[in-house]
Amino acid sequence: MFASLTLIFRHLLAWAAALVVAGMVWSGIFSGMNDGPGWIFGLLAMFLMITALGSAISHVRRVWLVAGRLDASTLSGRQRRQVELPMDAGQAFAVVEAAVAELPRVEEVESAAGSLQVRAYVRRVDPWNGRQPSRWNLPARLAIKRNGVLATVTPGQGTSTVTLLFEPDAGWWADLLALDEGSNYENAEAVTRAISRRVADQRRTEQAAAEQTQVEKELSVARLNLLHAQVEPHFLYNTLANAQVLTRTDPARAEQMLGHLIQYLRSSLPQVDESMSTLGVELERTRAYLEILRIRMGARLAVEVQVPPELHAVKLPAMALQTLVENAIKHGLEPKPGGGTIWILARGFDDHVTVTVADDGLGFGQGTTSGTGIGLKNLRERLRLTCGEQSGVAIVANFPSGVAATMTLPPSNKERSHAA
Repeated sequence: MFASLTLIFRHLLAWAAALVVAGMVWSGIFSGMNDGPGWIFGLLAMFLMITALGSAISHVRRVWLVAGRLDASTLSGRQRRQVELPMDAGQAFAVVEAAVAELPRVEEVESAAGSLQVRAYVRRVDPWNGRQPSRWNLPARLAIKRNGVLATVTPGQGTSTVTLLFEPDAGWWADLLALDEGSNYENAEAVTRAISRRVADQRRTEQAAAEQTQVEKELSVARLNLLHAQVEPHFLYNTLANAQVLTRTDPARAEQMLGHLIQYLRSSLPQVDESMSTLGVELERTRAYLEILRIRMGARLAVEVQVPPELHAVKLPAMALQTLVENAIKHGLEPKPGGGTIWILARGFDDHVTVTVADDGLGFGQGTTSGTGIGLKNLRERLRLTCGEQSGVAIVANFPSGVAATMTLPPSNKERSHAA
């Protein structure tokens, strides 16, 4: 209340001082300073004082309605706000520019991205709906028509400071003789709310993106685990099926194969839950698998391995190498009467690593067995989930016969662990 009374008193005092000066000028013009300004000037002065009082009361009342409180900061015709934004200067400038441009009745928006400043003008509410007031309505003709807005962004370390200035589009006299009825306070609050809303929207978007990434990560883990669970039974089924055949034809060799299988499982089961492995580990596992097959195929199976030791640390999905070897045996060499050779080759390049399993078996369209393709399908999906989109599997005809399957792995895969 004290701030309101102080404002009204100061406003009336300013008008009274202005009228005293105007009265002296009036007397000088019409009576040569010998007499007072007269009753006509007195009526005019009374009208202006009543108008000034009404303007001050209207200003106080509207500020109370807009702000909900009355103090020096809310009653002032010039408002200043300072906002800290958790973003770099470019992002902060874009947010401030959009917030200022959204103000009602805004016009002449000038943006300077280089100096990180936004300047605009906001028209005040026009009670005359665009029509000119009466020529005798002097206060309406002299009223201030719009307010100015100046926003400046100051860069910081990971944050930006936004300074907002709202003031009448007039000179110093507006602070004494004219009141804005809370329009600058209203503009200041509107821009501050708009900035806060945009920052909150951005944070919600970032949070939603992070949650979506987490969901996709969890889905990838679940999907990868399912694919891995499908690979293990696939291998065990093929091995036990081979052992079953040998129990009827050569029980001694079947017993020997089961012994190798037990040894294979003993070394493999501790890693069953590991989705990622290394080329060196997978090579040892595959060699154990091939030893099991040698028991049944004998001289019909030959193996050649050319994998440089420096590539043993390359990471790839567990059972990936063995999946390609299984396909080569089942669809290429096993149906071929004379058997053949399997080559396991690895080569390192600047931007990728290749691992190839080739055979000289029957080749495309010549085998007597057909599969479901689940092994290769799962391998492609596991490579995509664990090694990225750059990885993959390419299958081509080998010369002069057989098939060559090549896995492509990114070189960064040497550093990668299972992050899915």
